[in-house]
Amino acid sequence: MALRFALYPGCAAKGATPELYQSTMAIVGRLGIEVVELGASSCCGAGVVTEAEPDVALALNARNFAQAERLGLDVMTICGTCQGVMAAANKRLKGEPGLLDRINRVLEPDGIAYRGTIQVKHLLWIIVREIGLRQLGAQVVKSLQGLRIAPFYGCYILRPSWDLGFDDPENPSSLEQVIRALGGEAVAYAGRTKCCGFPIILEKEAVAMAMAGANMKEAKDQGADCMVTPCPLCHMSLDIYQDRAGQAVNTQLNLPILHLPQLLGLAMGIPAKQLGLARHLIPVDSIVRRIESSIHRA
Repeated sequence: MALRFALYPGCAAKGATPELYQSTMAIVGRLGIEVVELGASSCCGAGVVTEAEPDVALALNARNFAQAERLGLDVMTICGTCQGVMAAANKRLKGEPGLLDRINRVLEPDGIAYRGTIQVKHLLWIIVREIGLRQLGAQVVKSLQGLRIAPFYGCYILRPSWDLGFDDPENPSSLEQVIRALGGEAVAYAGRTKCCGFPIILEKEAVAMAMAGANMKEAKDQGADCMVTPCPLCHMSLDIYQDRAGQAVNTQLNLPILHLPQLLGLAMGIPAKQLGLARHLIPVDSIVRRIESSIHRA
């Protein structure tokens, strides 16, 4: 029986990183997931609105939750930042006395209200907790054996841990478990849980580039062939800005950065074109060729 979720793609997957949406839609069916997209959803606020106008951010998220609630479905996210922001908003709306009623009054003119019954789950969590690593491994057609993959969590999918409660924010393991289930080797390095720099990239670009560059350099120094992230904002920082990040740490990085669904899709034998890999600024051709040459035999 398929797992059913209300898909919240977020802004990035429908804008700057459409390959994330494309690759997600290519793999969900193979994972046994059925999605109903929240077509009238709005931005989660990405943490920025929360800081400037907390009630506006809560209303935006309550409106999204109410749409999923009408469908009787929990929300599935594919963006680490959305996951962190939405989980924090949901916890506040459910837990702070009087807050949900106050926010629902803001939504009342639109004829919508949130009752506080849904959960927000990232695709990564659904794979590890609900689908299971054994079932994931059964979908592997092209093993990632011999590929050294650096997991990059970023900030929002791990913190604050009291709002999320899925993985250890200091020593997470979910991405590593997925990499191993696909046949790959997870590269250990300290930068996997650090910030990618994206939140400050417009205000303090030099600092952001140094942060991103240091994380990628460390992964390369530990032998990484590529990096995978569950957050499109991290992907933008690590892929689009990689040349500048490399300059900040005096290193030619050339480190392919994959969205989580793209890595899953490659292991499932889905053609690179269907996963949107040509959209990356840092070419992933070498990684695709290595995976294409590997045929998984159960």
